[in-house]
Amino acid sequence: MPEQGLFRFASMTVGWRILLLLAWICICLPVEAGGALVVSRSDALTQEPKESMDARSMKKRSTDSANVRNVNMVEVHSVRVACAVMSRFARTVMTSKALNKANHSQEVFFNVELPKTAFITNFSMEIDGQMYVGEVKEKKTAKEQYDKAVSSGRTAGLVKASGRNMEKFSVSVNIAAESYVTFILTYEELLQRKFGQYEILTRVKPETLVQDFQIVADIYEPQGISFVEATATFLTNDLLPLVEKTVTDKKAHISFSPTLEQQRNCTGCEGTAINGDFVINYDVKREGGLGEVQIVNGHFVHFFAPPDLPRVPKNVVFVIDRSGSMSGTKMVQTRAALVAILNDLHVDDHFALIAFDNKIKTWKDFLTKATKKNVTEAIAFAKKIKDDGATNINSAVLKAVSMLKTERSQKKLPERSVDMIILLTDGMPNSGVSRPATIQENVRDAVGGNMSLFCLGFGKDVEYSFLDVMSKQNKGVARRIYEGSDATLQLQGFYEEVANPLLLDVNLRYPDNAVDLLTKKHFSQLFNGSEIVVAGRLHGNDMDNFLVEVIGEGPDQNFQVQGKANVQNWDVIYPEEEYIFGDFTERLWAYLTVQQLLESSGSGSEEDKAKALDMSLRYSFVTPLTSMVVTKPQTEDGPDSPLIADKLTESQRQHEEKHPRMIIFF
Repeated sequence: MPEQGLFRFASMTVGWRILLLLAWICICLPVEAGGALVVSRSDALTQEPKESMDARSMKKRSTDSANVRNVNMVEVHSVRVACAVMSRFARTVMTSKALNKANHSQEVFFNVELPKTAFITNFSMEIDGQMYVGEVKEKKTAKEQYDKAVSSGRTAGLVKASGRNMEKFSVSVNIAAESYVTFILTYEELLQRKFGQYEILTRVKPETLVQDFQIVADIYEPQGISFVEATATFLTNDLLPLVEKTVTDKKAHISFSPTLEQQRNCTGCEGTAINGDFVINYDVKREGGLGEVQIVNGHFVHFFAPPDLPRVPKNVVFVIDRSGSMSGTKMVQTRAALVAILNDLHVDDHFALIAFDNKIKTWKDFLTKATKKNVTEAIAFAKKIKDDGATNINSAVLKAVSMLKTERSQKKLPERSVDMIILLTDGMPNSGVSRPATIQENVRDAVGGNMSLFCLGFGKDVEYSFLDVMSKQNKGVARRIYEGSDATLQLQGFYEEVANPLLLDVNLRYPDNAVDLLTKKHFSQLFNGSEIVVAGRLHGNDMDNFLVEVIGEGPDQNFQVQGKANVQNWDVIYPEEEYIFGDFTERLWAYLTVQQLLESSGSGSEEDKAKALDMSLRYSFVTPLTSMVVTKPQTEDGPDSPLIADKLTESQRQHEEKHPRMIIFF
């Protein structure tokens, strides 16, 4: 701004200065369309008055929204989601094609949401027959490219990800008049078994009628498929019959393809009824105790979840934060969840309750058996927990460890049982020992590898990375509990995942002379409804003597099973199945290896981080260490410029929620 202009601006009243700044922001910062699988133009002309938005939320879309669409002049021709699942490893391709009907160039946005456990493996754009393919680079290199583009005044999009179970991927590109653009996003993930089933979740929010809309999933499971269910949050009685499902012994095909008319949320409306989650749940048949071992193209994968195992009794100490920051709804929800969890304890379980702020308060100074009488008394105690004081996490967790150690040394707990601590807190330690690293060291030394610590971080102010490292150091996991009306259900849901251990100290063994580069093969517990997965690389060609052994501890006796693996050539056995990708075992192994290296990188070595980066680059995974870079085509408005897709860690997601970045498209 010229010096004279600066002087005039400085001499204005505060009110005039604010008005001018707001006007500048409105001109320079176009509003991005939200939702998943959305293709739209974004500029000031698409913004509607608040009154219109409120009215449209109560009435059907009519002439007002049609007028906006005519101004927009972006027509979505197709939205297609194709998911192929081969032995729990899923590859999903989201494709959307749009036309800029205007007589001038304009920015078109592509927004999708994908599971946060997935890795983006490709993003491409086809514009006027020219394909622009993304390249995975080290995050530092990608960020330098982004900063260089921004500093030189070129367009650059830095994509962020957020949400409970989903990540948002959003890019934009300037499209010439009367030109087409096709966006293609591919991601891969290993489906995790929870509560006895796998879940494939597709979030679709086209926000407009689409000429060609299609969701297709093909599942192949060599073990055999026991059941498949498909539903959606937006299914009406009219849309329900459009979900087609074909299931044979080992294959399932699910599709949903509503016509343009069937997508309308009412007769004659311009609005779409397609808005929400399309969910497929399934499980596989399970016979015998060894599980399923598959060997394909020099890599193997072993799925272990034997049926009909008796549960192992658990000894659990609940450590509940009652500091002042837990006041109000959080404390009400915590008490409600605790009551439900206590009612769910098995009679052969032992338990204790600790409530803490800057002081420690126990229900009893020892663990008691979960009889009806004891549970009733504990519930009465839980209902009286009130918030007050500071947060002394160190003393509270060490008290729980001491209680379990004392009971174990005095042989008051079943010999074959699992010891665990479940910590719920919503803030940072600020009383007693408050340095996170010191607390982690104290807890690790006290636990000594003899029990599991599960940490639940409640709300946006909790120091999640501190809890995450501390739980992983002590054979547990951390989980974020999001503030909201369903927080009680989130707490109960986590407990249900760990409520029924089936095996302890599980070891999976393979021939030393036949395998290398194994993923994790020792697990502290196997919980009911879950599954253990191990993958590795093979060396040598003699697979006829590939012996697999699994050992562990059950409630009454040791568990041990041994058997031979099956070597199968999928290209020969199932050549007609186009959706079966022959390298799935290698990519599954790579995915699992990178996930585990990333999990350990917080408390692990730089070597683990370097390995994770190397494999992310080799297999084109967008991870917290890498970024996907797509160079947008040169336009009349300026030279080539990069689009950058990032993946955040859970701690980074939490930071984004508290301090959201403003993404600017110049």
